[in-house]
Amino acid sequence: MRRKGEDGVGDYDDAFSPVLIANGFRTMLSLATQQNMFTDHVDISQAFVQSELLPGDGQNGKVYISSPPGCDEDPLYVYLLLKPLHSMPSAARAWHTTMSAFVAKEGCATVGFEKSTWTVTIEGARILLGAHIDDFVIACANRQVLDGFSARLLDAFEGTYEGALQHYLGCEVTRDMEKGTTYLSQTHYAEENLRTYNLWNATPRLTPMQPNTRLNKDDCDKNPAPDFHQRYRGIVGSLGYLVTMTRPDLAWAYSELSKYVQFPGKNLILVAKHVLCYLRGT
Repeated sequence: MRRKGEDGVGDYDDAFSPVLIANGFRTMLSLATQQNMFTDHVDISQAFVQSELLPGDGQNGKVYISSPPGCDEDPLYVYLLLKPLHSMPSAARAWHTTMSAFVAKEGCATVGFEKSTWTVTIEGARILLGAHIDDFVIACANRQVLDGFSARLLDAFEGTYEGALQHYLGCEVTRDMEKGTTYLSQTHYAEENLRTYNLWNATPRLTPMQPNTRLNKDDCDKNPAPDFHQRYRGIVGSLGYLVTMTRPDLAWAYSELSKYVQFPGKNLILVAKHVLCYLRGT
């Protein structure tokens, strides 16, 4: 496959693909809770190879690849792709375009500026639809309408019906439709991170940061060791995803720590570990 810089040909102009953002996901669940909607999860299998190549892919709309490593085929031959592959920069965009064409045929319209969130009314029942690449959340108060939409989606694309939404984007979703409540948590994700950084058995802390903690440039190291640097960035990155999805109580600590990801020092890693110890206790 040609890459940008080889004879001036590249397929990176169409690499961007919208996804369901955290705020959109929480808004969907909030509306589903308020309106007593069922929430289902549909997963599309091998989504990229079920999509259509974009007109601008490759050269003159055609993409060629050499034989895969390990194949005993003639190296003088190349292969013409009929469908996008996961390694193609434009594969996610191609899938989004193909999938968007299907939901448009179903009468769905995007919500505001969110290009991966749709809504449609069928037989008087409103459907809310969100997609993160190949994972779909579908909400509707009418069970028959919801089942019919899911069936048409799985007729159009090969995939599986995962049942009621329980896990999505690293979150656990617990709904009680009788009580009208929905809870989001990231227990599994948090535990994985604590075990990754060997802090699962750490003593829990009561606050995300020690009182009166003030970080500044004096805490930086202009030449941090690569493994130390990687560890610090990994901790801060994992905290960022927790803040985005379910843990606003970590927002201040994450904001402070993220200022120094370029040149972290020893004191900064201690503060980052303190946040993880607080996470262990909560």
